Amino acid sequence: MNPKCKIAVFASGSGSNFAAIEEACRSGTLNAEIVLMVTNKPEAYVVKRAAQAGIQVAAFPSSEYATRAAYEKDILKKLQEVGAEWLVLAGYMRLIGETLLTAYPSRIVNIHPSLLPSFPGKDAIEQAVEHGVKVTGVTVHLVDAGMDTGPILAQRAVDVIPDNVEKTAEAIHAVEHDLYKDTLNRLFHA
Repeated sequence: MNPKCKIAVFASGSGSNFAAIEEACRSGTLNAEIVLMVTNKPEAYVVKRAAQAGIQVAAFPSSEYATRAAYEKDILKKLQEVGAEWLVLAGYMRLIGETLLTAYPSRIVNIHPSLLPSFPGKDAIEQAVEHGVKVTGVTVHLVDAGMDTGPILAQRAVDVIPDNVEKTAEAIHAVEHDLYKDTLNRLFHA
């Protein structure tokens, strides 16, 4: 069996994808180890989830930095200290800049709740429901300098529940957890 890949998970919110990744690592269904959870929101629920799982948390409130480069330079220093090999974005609500893109070329992965290139950016589920599309989905992609524009690694379709953002979101989250785990396993051990 391949050695466990050392990953840092980046999140800004409740952390449901973080929790699914952590559980997959713990159960052995994802051959990886979370060496750090990075957040830009120290008050986010994901911080509590990480602490409960015994995973080191590094909080970098972006408002405390004058530039994105300075912000990412501090993050990079911490990533190097813990030996992170891949960056896994799980509801991280900031664009990744040149500092991290240069340090981790083709080693930053994101999950997005739509079938990209449709509905990039924030509120993708709401956008899909409001536009009346019949099918949306989940995309796992490599991160580049754009917003949800990197090379697509995997996609899975999800039916939209008409006029119901909450139920559509539930259906998407159910798909996200398995698709992300499966895609990360293929990527880390290709």
